[in-house]
Amino acid sequence: MGRASGVRLIHVQVFSFGPNVSKRCFSQHHIYPLEWHFSIRGTIWAFIMFSHSTASHFPYWKGHAPWDTVTMAGAVWTRTRQGGRTLVPGLQKTAARRRSHTALGAQYDALVVGGGHNGLVAAAYLQKGGLRTAVLERRHVLGGAAVSEELFPGYHFSRCSYLLSLFRPHIYEDLELKKHGLKIYKRNPHAFTPMLEEGVGGAPPRSLTLGSDLVMNQKEIGKFSKKDAIAYGDFNTYLDTLGSAAHPLLDAPPVDVIGLTSGSLRTRLTAAKTLMPLVKCGLKLGKNIPDFYEIVTAPIMKILNQWFESEPLRATLATDAVIGAMTSPYNPGSGYVLLHHVMGELEKEKGSWGYVEGGMGGVSKAIASSARSHGATIFTEKAGLVVFPNVGDVQEILVGSDGVAKGVVLKDGTEIHSKVVLSNATPYVTFKKLMPQASLSPEFIKAIDQFDYTSPVTKINVAVDKLPNFLAAPTPDGKPGPHHQCSIHLNCESVEVLEAAYKESINGKHSTRPMLEMTIPSVLDPTIAPPGGHVVSFFTQFTPYYLEGKEWTNQDREAYADLVFDWVEQYAPGFKSSVVGRDILTPPDLERIFGLTGGNIFHGSMSLDQLYLARPLPCLSNYRTPIKGLYLCGSGCHPGGGVMGSPGWNAALAVMADLKRS
Repeated sequence: MGRASGVRLIHVQVFSFGPNVSKRCFSQHHIYPLEWHFSIRGTIWAFIMFSHSTASHFPYWKGHAPWDTVTMAGAVWTRTRQGGRTLVPGLQKTAARRRSHTALGAQYDALVVGGGHNGLVAAAYLQKGGLRTAVLERRHVLGGAAVSEELFPGYHFSRCSYLLSLFRPHIYEDLELKKHGLKIYKRNPHAFTPMLEEGVGGAPPRSLTLGSDLVMNQKEIGKFSKKDAIAYGDFNTYLDTLGSAAHPLLDAPPVDVIGLTSGSLRTRLTAAKTLMPLVKCGLKLGKNIPDFYEIVTAPIMKILNQWFESEPLRATLATDAVIGAMTSPYNPGSGYVLLHHVMGELEKEKGSWGYVEGGMGGVSKAIASSARSHGATIFTEKAGLVVFPNVGDVQEILVGSDGVAKGVVLKDGTEIHSKVVLSNATPYVTFKKLMPQASLSPEFIKAIDQFDYTSPVTKINVAVDKLPNFLAAPTPDGKPGPHHQCSIHLNCESVEVLEAAYKESINGKHSTRPMLEMTIPSVLDPTIAPPGGHVVSFFTQFTPYYLEGKEWTNQDREAYADLVFDWVEQYAPGFKSSVVGRDILTPPDLERIFGLTGGNIFHGSMSLDQLYLARPLPCLSNYRTPIKGLYLCGSGCHPGGGVMGSPGWNAALAVMADLKRS
């Protein structure tokens, strides 16, 4: 009996064996009435009889207590490396009932290191699949980069990631995220690019606003080029065709090349199934395969120059090709980054982007709620009982003498054992910070060191006491206009402005005229700011990890934020005086707080050499690692970054497939 199915055979509350116990889980020599509901005293005796009589017949239950995950996780004892025992917190009432059962070990089927959205997705599916699963998060909030934090009284920020679009629809539906509290405010229009220019004849400066209405888009684009206005509809169809065809590749692991080219016939036939997503993609593309190849490999400017002539439109579209990437719109591969960002199907609406109510932490909370509803256990820094306050803070992944992952060691020395471990951390953190280096080959460690985590991003979260008033779209009454809900692109009048910003950063300096993507989610979501106030987010580029070869100082951070605000002031006078608080996150800050190696929001650059079969390495592209029982489930895996959930989904399937075979 494989573990993936065996763990689903019992559903018991506290110590009572309920009617859902399957007859298949009993030895022929030990048959018990399935309708029994024992008294507490009878339960203890029954448990002793049951554990003694079945453990030898069913390997799964060796070291496991035969009761439901929720109650089991409420009170288990773990051995520390100092020889003592620590009570893992959870359901305190349940713990009180079981304090005498000190022989129990902290045994799970699966441990997920890191409570980012992908780790939570993996945990939800593993628990749904019957695996006793726990998530260990070192911070006080769940979500990794998809978190909400109240940084100033009354102001709640999506502190790192800030928009939702790419989340896979089948995961959204499977986990019933709407039922678990996820609410999304869709944006229409979605992009606003004001010009830094003098208005003509007393009119406001020009601006470009884009949304879902093609006629409105063509009217806006026509202010800059009638030719571009006509071409825009066909361009959207072109992107939609290519992006939609790639969907099968997102929801499955890359092709199993090793399985196809070696091993038994059975192994090769099994591996052949991994070709199907690629075949589906090819069939959907049909005659468009050359176009797909071109956009994936080309500089985005090669593509945009084929379609358009106006600078504001090309620059606005080019921002999605360099967002989060230390690259130029003239560099090969930047076309794929744009394609990656148009693959979203938010609530079945293609290309739609939205704000999550309460901030991006609302996504993570909904996934966590779904996982808990199936019985998963989730620990954070503030896990509950004072005796075990840092249960989520993992120091090391346990590897046995046989080279198999056995669980984790917490910072206080506590060991928690499991059948498998999934790491939601970056590949670098997983293999260089959490793994005993002696368990990895020098060649493998060298390969891990070559993975690129370069980041251009500094995120600035700002609390303001009034809505910004843009010269290009005046709102003197202080009420939100349609443009306020958009991604507001500043310093994006031309592609050359973006290129100049990039070139400064590769020389170790921050951009003197940085590319700014500004969002004001409180315009649609009234829950995240006090009356009259607003939450403003700046996603800024380009800033290096080391500023002219040195570490960022607080003075450097403040000076850069002042520079950003000086530019905003030129588009929206009075902005600086409205600021009541700001949170500045340079690449090193993103690394320190969120565990994003190098400050890279994608868990590693989305360059051509780090995609699909090569993400993060060819030997790791199927979520499995050289350490048996250890899996990767973060955005450092295929299909990459963005709040989409696919790496967690794909990793969970890999785990369950392996356990079923074992």
